Amino acid sequence: MIHLSHAAIYELNRLKARHPNATGVRLAVKPGGCADLYYSLEFDQEITPTEYAYQYEGIQIAIAPDSLNHLKGTTIDYSEDLMGGGFRFHNPNATRSCDCGNSFAVTQLHEE
Repeated sequence: MIHLSHAAIYELNRLKARHPNATGVRLAVKPGGCADLYYSLEFDQEITPTEYAYQYEGIQIAIAPDSLNHLKGTTIDYSEDLMGGGFRFHNPNATRSCDCGNSFAVTQLHEE
């Protein structure tokens, strides 16, 4: 299960207005970044039947099965600071993360 803070839900709904054709938001883990893996959060027009879909106050989050093990229990927050605003990922599966907060590493996968 993925959790969204009220601030993240508000910001995603605000951004969704700029993408009127979007069906939902795709959350994925991709190889790369400072610490081996990074988070990808993109609006998309199609959610495939093989993806896990979660509903949060008007926002549909889709996660591919290969990313789900890395994301179980993750809380997504949104906050602003002097450098601007951004989504923050609080991932209990991450064994280390870089200073940017969007890249992380895991030592083992947790099977469903």
